[in-house]
Amino acid sequence: MRTKTMRAWAVERPGAIDTGPLQMVERPVPVVGPGQVRVQVRTCGVCRTDLHLAEGDLAPRRPGVVPGHEVVGTVLEVGPGCTAFEPGDRIGIAWLAHSCGHCRHCAAGHENLCLEPRFTGWDVDGGYAEQAVVEEAFAYRLPESFDDEQVAPLLCAGIIGYRALRRSACPPGGRLGLYGFGASAHITAQLALAEGVRVHVLSRSEESRHLATVLGATSVGDAADPPPEPLDAAILFAPVGTLVPPALQALDRGGVLAVAGIHLSDIPVLDYQRHLFYERELRSVTANTRADGVTFLARAAAIGIRVTTTAYPLARADEALADLAHDRVTGAAVLVAG
Repeated sequence: MRTKTMRAWAVERPGAIDTGPLQMVERPVPVVGPGQVRVQVRTCGVCRTDLHLAEGDLAPRRPGVVPGHEVVGTVLEVGPGCTAFEPGDRIGIAWLAHSCGHCRHCAAGHENLCLEPRFTGWDVDGGYAEQAVVEEAFAYRLPESFDDEQVAPLLCAGIIGYRALRRSACPPGGRLGLYGFGASAHITAQLALAEGVRVHVLSRSEESRHLATVLGATSVGDAADPPPEPLDAAILFAPVGTLVPPALQALDRGGVLAVAGIHLSDIPVLDYQRHLFYERELRSVTANTRADGVTFLARAAAIGIRVTTTAYPLARADEALADLAHDRVTGAAVLVAG
């Protein structure tokens, strides 16, 4: 019997995005195992982590991996032991694909710090493909109020932005700086605004500054500009280490800077008195827990988050990733099956 195949994009050899590290390939249709479900991919968000993987900033865990971890799909088949979903259900697949459940971090409720994790589009094939497989326990039910194109970016850009906002410890009604204003930041800004936070957006992109204004930011400026008032908290979304010192310097006493990306270029030498004294803090953000995802998706539906997207057909995934690399995307890029 002839093996059924599907189209997928794979990172065959990491390199600069303009050298074509992402290649269209034919792959066997994935087979479900116990506790897994197989989906027909409907949309997949394009995340900066995919770009880091393609360019080698994030070393591939195995050759020829299929990127994509903001996946919206329709269940085609369920494996033995599955009880939560059935064929025809619309579900979401996010970055965290597996945690061990028994290490000290999982036992403490911090599965994002699991010692033996697996991640979608890094350890296991993701959504830059016609079909994908996910462990049922790590799939999400999706709010009906969002269509496929809107909900895809929520599965990483949204969830990570939510965790970054919590890590920043910005108080309700506080003053928050967002450095970089792409897919994640434009969602996070809406979460913060719904909590009465004064949001100051610092971005080098004129289009992003315009979007921030439309969404209700208190102020907008260039990434290198100081905000108009001291900040209680800040989140660095741009993977640019040179922004860490000015972001720390913009904090009020006791303020927190959370770095939301999985990759960051080198941070310059910090001056203790200018950047860290008065109990300013620098924190990282690592993945997310499933509880983060469930809480965030419910919150996003409740406040009616608006997701700005640019759609690309799956056949143009390489172009979408190149546009992201060259800052030609406003909001979130999304691959659409067809």
